[in-house]
Amino acid sequence: MLSVAWHTLRTRWAAFTGSFVALALGVALVAVMGQALAASLDAPARAPERFAAAPVVVRGQDVLRVATAAGERTARLARPRPVPAQTVAALRALGPVTEDRSFPVRPTRADGAPAAPGNLVGHPWSTARFAPYRLTAGRAPGAADEIVVSGDWTTVGARLPTADGVLRVVGTVRGLGFENAVFTTDARAARLAPAVLQLAVEADAAAVRAAVADDDVDVLTGGSRRLADADPGRDAEALTALNALFGTAGGVSAFVSVFVVASTFAFAVDRRRREFGLLRVAGATPGQVRRTVLAEALAVGVLASATGCALGAYAAPLLGALVVDGGLAPGWYAIGGPGSGLWPYQLAFWTGLSVALCGALAASWRAGRTAPAQALREAAAADGRALTRGRRAVGAALLLTAAATLAYALATDPGELLHRKTYVVRPMLLITAVALLSPALIRPLLPRLPGVTGLLARAHAVAGIRRSAAVAAPVLVTVALAGSLLGATATLDEARSGEARRQTTADFVVTPRDGTTLPAEDVERLRRVPGTVASATSATTVHTLEDGVALVKSEARAADPRLLARTARLPVTSGSLAGLDDDSIVVTREWARHRVGQRVRVWLADGTARTLRIVAVLAVGTGDNGAYVTPANAGGAGVDRVAVRVRAGADRAAVAARLRAVDGVRVMDTAQWARAGHPRPARTTLLGLLLVLGIALVHSGISVANTLVMAAAERRPALRALRLTGATSAQVLGLAAAETLGVVAAGAVLGLLVTAVNLAGMSAALGLLSAPASLVVPWTAIACATGACALLALTASLTTTATALRLTKGR
Repeated sequence: MLSVAWHTLRTRWAAFTGSFVALALGVALVAVMGQALAASLDAPARAPERFAAAPVVVRGQDVLRVATAAGERTARLARPRPVPAQTVAALRALGPVTEDRSFPVRPTRADGAPAAPGNLVGHPWSTARFAPYRLTAGRAPGAADEIVVSGDWTTVGARLPTADGVLRVVGTVRGLGFENAVFTTDARAARLAPAVLQLAVEADAAAVRAAVADDDVDVLTGGSRRLADADPGRDAEALTALNALFGTAGGVSAFVSVFVVASTFAFAVDRRRREFGLLRVAGATPGQVRRTVLAEALAVGVLASATGCALGAYAAPLLGALVVDGGLAPGWYAIGGPGSGLWPYQLAFWTGLSVALCGALAASWRAGRTAPAQALREAAAADGRALTRGRRAVGAALLLTAAATLAYALATDPGELLHRKTYVVRPMLLITAVALLSPALIRPLLPRLPGVTGLLARAHAVAGIRRSAAVAAPVLVTVALAGSLLGATATLDEARSGEARRQTTADFVVTPRDGTTLPAEDVERLRRVPGTVASATSATTVHTLEDGVALVKSEARAADPRLLARTARLPVTSGSLAGLDDDSIVVTREWARHRVGQRVRVWLADGTARTLRIVAVLAVGTGDNGAYVTPANAGGAGVDRVAVRVRAGADRAAVAARLRAVDGVRVMDTAQWARAGHPRPARTTLLGLLLVLGIALVHSGISVANTLVMAAAERRPALRALRLTGATSAQVLGLAAAETLGVVAAGAVLGLLVTAVNLAGMSAALGLLSAPASLVVPWTAIACATGACALLALTASLTTTATALRLTKGR
């Protein structure tokens, strides 16, 4: 049987080309994704930046530690605690101490002012030497309005208008690449940022540790000084996003590869019924026939997997450069090379081989059941049994499983359907079920076109229903993935925007143009605008201990309850916002304890432990509804949003003008704020979805072309009959085009139905969570996916038909 399999591969190499290419491409993608995941498992330790030359850095505690029965639980605090004054005094006895402060510098628009970067950050000049920054021009700042800037975006003598006044550039330092720094006098920095979160100590590290042993601070030396830099975990966060991107792409790639290879092998085996019948007539047993098919799959799998690994090694560095150039990964990120190890290639190779064998397994079982009498039948004689009992049973089981799991999720945890992992994976189950049942579903969906050509096109498609199903299935995959994935993100985005609009009664929302918070003087100016009610709120966090062992972080907002009630319409399910005070909290139904009147122990953003009474419970919504506390429990968070409501009788335009007169703020109406607060998905998410759809489209094109090439030989008698009845070559090509487009349209309709079911499930989940139950169908993406599939299928169909016509003429 091995020799038979080898000779079959040599003779029928064209029939196996599609499976080979699809499998090789899938293995290459798995190899690339494996190398990408290997490169993103651990971020390299960054060297200290701002304090590279400081012997010791003492930093306020920024880790929350909670003792539980299962051991200590830790979490990163949103804001480090200030270094206590007694600690600073004790350290000054050991050596020079330099207090560090950081604050946003917010340039304002002015004629003739230099174009400043949008992320300027201020520091006291005394800390510049620890980076070290060195003057390249000018001198150090000596007066309150003098600054030294990093980089070459301005020159000595220039004036920089800011929200805190006009500053004069008296010096410049060479930029070090990790920040756009503005250095002021130490006195001005202390006024703008009174809290001391960290300081540099020029003393022996052991002596420093001994002096602060009983204080709640961290002593940083050596490489750990990087923790004193801004956002030290940014590399790990970027790698987490890349892990999700490449993991999703790799999983969908494996799914589509299995789908395409399995359908290709199944169709190829079905086309060879007469061949298997002749083998049975010659004395081959069913087991020998099965082993022949599996041997063919093994040979194709080994060759394709090896080729895919080689392609993966070549493509991996290109993908790494692409994500770095696109700003999706840090500059040091690289894919491929010896550092990735061998496991990505081993995983890809054995995955490819397993996919080939699994895809051929069902086909080999059917091949073994071929009766000797099949040798006497025409190739398409049994197409009417394309939907076998086993295929029907498996398809129905998967369809029932998809429906049951959706119903269970809606009944128990609707919020699970809004998670990315769920709405990426769930469509695959429904797609597989519909694809298995497609021979029965496609027949009624085939269009009835007018005229003789339309009648013959539908008759050909129905007569070759297995071929039609094999062409429609990859179209179904592509359209369903495009509609379900892009539709899910669009539906969720629209629901979040609608939720934000519904929950605010304010006319305007004011946010900082640069930086993360509004200065106290700006907040006060906004409150003093005549004819308005202004509610200032702060973004903060709280931690709770669930089940006595799990330390859970929850987003929260700090607000004055009296003003909040006049500018917001929160989805309260029980209790009342009027009861919110410094000893209470408003929670959502997601919290383990969410009954009005219960007391819950929480840790605020600065780590302060409080026990608060629940006075109101909010609906979960899209997941953006968080807890509410008073400003006294904000944990040091600054104001980042001011909701402004125009009083009755006040001039709305005049109010807007007065609000915009405050420097450094961005004024938006409710609709603008809803769009800005819930923008389109992140570039990483969009790139991941487009990568997934690209994979599906390429595999679909390969599958469609391979199916039509394999079916070309059996269609020659029908083409010959058409020519004998007087049909011209143009009419035959038109017939082939009409048949192909009809089958693609049927596949697209099935894909649209799968999309509708998936998006309807998400919309139902939103309704159960008291969020706007929107449903957004990405018609443009679906049309593009359908058009691309139609173009690929039409090209393959016309090419194979034209070739068959030339062969028919030759005979």
